[in-house]
Amino acid sequence: MTQCNHGTMKFSSCRRRRVRVDFSGGSISSNAGALLLREVDRKLGLTAQVARALGDQRQRAKVHHEVVTMVRQRVHAVAAGYEDLNDHDALRHDEVVQTACERDESLASSSTLCRFERRAERQWAVAIHQVLVEQFIASHRRAPRELVIDFDATDDPVHGHQPGRFFHGYYDRYCFLPLYAFCGRQLLVAYLRPSNIDAARHTWAILSLLVKRLRQAWPGVRIVLRGDSAFCRHRMLDWCERHRVGYIVGLARNGALERKVEGACEGAERGFQATGRKCRVFTEVRYGAGTWRRPRRVIARIEHGPKGRNPRFIVTNLDGQAKALYERVYCQRGEMENRIKEQQLDLFADRTSSPRWWTNQYRVALAALAYTLLETMRRTALRGTALARAQCRTIRLRLLKLGAVVTRNTRTVAVRLSSTCPDQALFRLLVHRLTAG
Repeated sequence: MTQCNHGTMKFSSCRRRRVRVDFSGGSISSNAGALLLREVDRKLGLTAQVARALGDQRQRAKVHHEVVTMVRQRVHAVAAGYEDLNDHDALRHDEVVQTACERDESLASSSTLCRFERRAERQWAVAIHQVLVEQFIASHRRAPRELVIDFDATDDPVHGHQPGRFFHGYYDRYCFLPLYAFCGRQLLVAYLRPSNIDAARHTWAILSLLVKRLRQAWPGVRIVLRGDSAFCRHRMLDWCERHRVGYIVGLARNGALERKVEGACEGAERGFQATGRKCRVFTEVRYGAGTWRRPRRVIARIEHGPKGRNPRFIVTNLDGQAKALYERVYCQRGEMENRIKEQQLDLFADRTSSPRWWTNQYRVALAALAYTLLETMRRTALRGTALARAQCRTIRLRLLKLGAVVTRNTRTVAVRLSSTCPDQALFRLLVHRLTAG
């Protein structure tokens, strides 16, 4: 008996052929690359560790969706570009996504996931960050000589009346003020905070915990704190000096500092007038703010151009020449801003629309976990390839969002990718690297 499909869509003809489209193709997935995420996750044991850390207080006889499955479902979906819980009402039936979550039946619905996330509490945030730090330690085959930890705060705009939402004068909007910490490209901390606080709030406590754990793993490691002027707080500098932690942080300009480098500024001005090109010089002074216990080494980068002088200052206890410390060490902190953009623009860390504070923190953590999977793929499986330094969205577009026909029976899950896929060789290389050994 013929079945009429009233959902057929008609397009303009192509070379006298009618073009018709409908959604009756059966089991076809646009997320075939989720299998790559599955292999990365299996190697790391990331979502399994998070699930164990979160625990499950539900009655076992009434549980249908395990915690590990729901965590894995959300993390993989965020990595694949699905930012909302509503997406899972259809995504839960995708057989590739089910396979990536180690299931062969429908996954949790959006309402089930929402109820789970509303159970989030402070201990969840602590447990997930412990997993992130342990993953970072496990990623090193040998003890590193030095670790530079970058701290930075950013705005997370909100459009409702969530708890912790305040107007922030610098960003000129209502927002949260999450704190991030990275070591190179690896994420250590993604901590949601209200926006009516100092940008450096909680940094000292988090740094203290990180230093303690990292030195347990590697007693001889040298740790350096790097940040902009928002993190130049005298108590933090004192703590770093007492605990043998290096620091190189920005220092806001003021009249006293500018008077100390007046001679260098005049020299840069003469250089600009002589050549007509922007002139840059470096110098250093001993400077002590009113709240500091003693003077510290301050490096000044003096630049004079068509718009006049532009001095910048950093304070540090590191050894080395002023120019090298500024250009090769301090300026590298700008790379962290790209990582934060990946969190918010590519992995939806700003989807903090819940009326519950710890649920929003959990969603920030989901983006951090998705980033960990993609960063591990980029750092290990993609090394030496054209995507070795690609942004998360590029990796998603090229390797995760692949169309495939799926056939599943009692013995096999067959995923047939397009014969014209432009990244076949790269995909095969990743499969080999992720499944070898």
